[in-house]
Amino acid sequence: MNLNGKIAPFSSLTSAGVELAAKLSGAGFKHDVVLLAIVSAGVPVAIEVAKLLKASSLDLIVIRRLLSPQGPLSQAVAVNAAGTLVVDNEVGPRPAKPETPLDYFIEDALEGLKQRARICRGELPPADLAGKPVLIVDCAIRTGLTMQAAITAVRTLNPARITAAVPVTSLDGRREIETLADELIYLAAPDPFGNAGVWYRDFRRLDDDCISQVLRPVPTPAVRRGGEGLDGTDKISQV
Repeated sequence: MNLNGKIAPFSSLTSAGVELAAKLSGAGFKHDVVLLAIVSAGVPVAIEVAKLLKASSLDLIVIRRLLSPQGPLSQAVAVNAAGTLVVDNEVGPRPAKPETPLDYFIEDALEGLKQRARICRGELPPADLAGKPVLIVDCAIRTGLTMQAAITAVRTLNPARITAAVPVTSLDGRREIETLADELIYLAAPDPFGNAGVWYRDFRRLDDDCISQVLRPVPTPAVRRGGEGLDGTDKISQV
């Protein structure tokens, strides 16, 4: 990434994940951490981190922006965090039956988030994050809004600690996330930043149905002889 004193793009999301994994391993992260990848560009990065750390758990964070109550740099979101739906309080209480165009929009958006999470997570059951160290991985931090949404949602699930990790971050994004996460780990903070794709020569991401395949755990012999899938029904929380 650092070439003759200048920051050069990563060759791909996967190669960035390898470099980030090495830094996290050197920082003492172990297999007991719960690793959460932000869909979709964070997934190839997190896969490499999971491999090196031999992480005991790899799951997903799927985010759907619903409203921008104070302009483009504010947001009200719904987040599926490892199988639990967390909805911003700014969205307000939802009626049993939609009555207004906004009600219908939010209901459709939440249903879309639920379906996407099921496609991406497959048959994974909701994860229990309470009292556990959590590592949230994405491909980059630009404004910080995406990582902010992820951290805020995960906080409602009472983890012991939240670390955010990315290969590259903007300076503004770094300042924002350092106030929210217990720790932020990154490889580079170029200025000016531009957008995330600038820092990857190959920015191809996985399709949603491919993500569920890479998340599928390798079965043990006992599971091969008679194991069955688990129901991935969402739990619901309010932030």
